[in-house]
Amino acid sequence: MRRRPLIAGLAALPLLPRAAVAWDAPEAWATWRARFLAPDGRVVDDGQGGISHSEGQGYALLLAQAFDDRDSFDLIEDWTRRSLANRQDALMSWAWDPARAEHVIDWHNATDGDLFRAWALLRAARVSGWPVDLSVVEAICRYIVALCLAPDPGVPGALLLRPGAEARRDDAGVLVNPSYYHLRALRDLGAAFGLPALTATADHGDNLLRALAAAGPVPDWIEVTGDGVAPPRDHAMRSSYDALRVPLYLAWSGMADHPAAVVMRDAMRRATHPGHVAVSFAPDGSILAESDQPGYRAIETLASGKNPRIDARDPAVQPYYPATLQLLCHVAARERHN
Repeated sequence: MRRRPLIAGLAALPLLPRAAVAWDAPEAWATWRARFLAPDGRVVDDGQGGISHSEGQGYALLLAQAFDDRDSFDLIEDWTRRSLANRQDALMSWAWDPARAEHVIDWHNATDGDLFRAWALLRAARVSGWPVDLSVVEAICRYIVALCLAPDPGVPGALLLRPGAEARRDDAGVLVNPSYYHLRALRDLGAAFGLPALTATADHGDNLLRALAAAGPVPDWIEVTGDGVAPPRDHAMRSSYDALRVPLYLAWSGMADHPAAVVMRDAMRRATHPGHVAVSFAPDGSILAESDQPGYRAIETLASGKNPRIDARDPAVQPYYPATLQLLCHVAARERHN
C-alpha cells in the first residue's frame, strides 16, 4: 500500500471539543463497559447469542475515544487486531463466536465496522493525541476504496458504498445498506488521507438518502439498478433496526434537517403506545413494531434537535444494541455542531 503525507489531511479535520451535554454519560459508559465489554476487549452482543462482530468493536472503540478511556480503547483495539483483523486485506472479519472451535464464523467484512474502526483510530490520533499507527488507518481506508465501493449503474461517475467487499454486485444491481452511510466519517477519512473517492461516496450517499426519503421510511436494504432502486433479492423489504441509524448518523453529521432524518423521525413519532417510538415499518409505512427502550427513544430526540437524556442505569436495563445506540446518540449530540 502506498503511503501518503498525513499532516495536511489531519490538520483539516475539525477539532471536537468536549461540549457540555448533561446527565450521567460517563457513568452510563462505565455501566455499558461493565456489562458488554469483556476483560480482554471483546464486545459481547447479548442480542445475538453472545457473539462479537466488527461493528460492535468499531462502535466501542469510538465510544472509548469519545469518553477519554484510553485503557478500554487499547484493550478493544488489541482484541480486534488479534481476533478479527485476520483477512488478507486490512478489513475485519465480521463475526466471532466464543462457543465455536473456529471462533471466526463469518470472514466476510461489514463495511460499517471497518469505517467506524478507522474513524475511531483517526480521532484517537487527531483529537485525543494518543499514539496510533496511522498506516493501519490508511490501509483500512484504501481497502474500503478498492473493495467496498462500486459505480452506481444508474448515475454515471457516482460511487455507492457496498456493505462488504464480497457483497452482491452483478448486472442486475448493487446491494446497498443505507444505514452504513456515516457522511461525516467518510468525509473526515477522505480528507485525512487524500482519498476523494470517500468524499464522493458521501456526496452521492447524501443524494441517495434524499431520494429514498421521498418514498417514506428509509429501507434497511435496497438494490441500486440502472433504473433506480429495487427491492433487495436476499433481504426483506422493510425499514427497521438497521435504518434507525440513518437519523443518528445524519444528526451526527450536522444534518438533522436532512429529508431522510426527518422522515425517520416523523415515522418514529407515530407510535401508538405512550412512551414508545415506532422502530419497524412495512413498505407501505405501516408500523410493524414499537419500543420503549431508551436507546431507540434517544434517536428520535436527537433527530428532533434536542439532547437525549442518559442515565447511568440505562445500559443495565436494555440489550446491547439499543444501549450502544444511546451512547452513540450522546456523542453525536455533543459533536453535531462542531
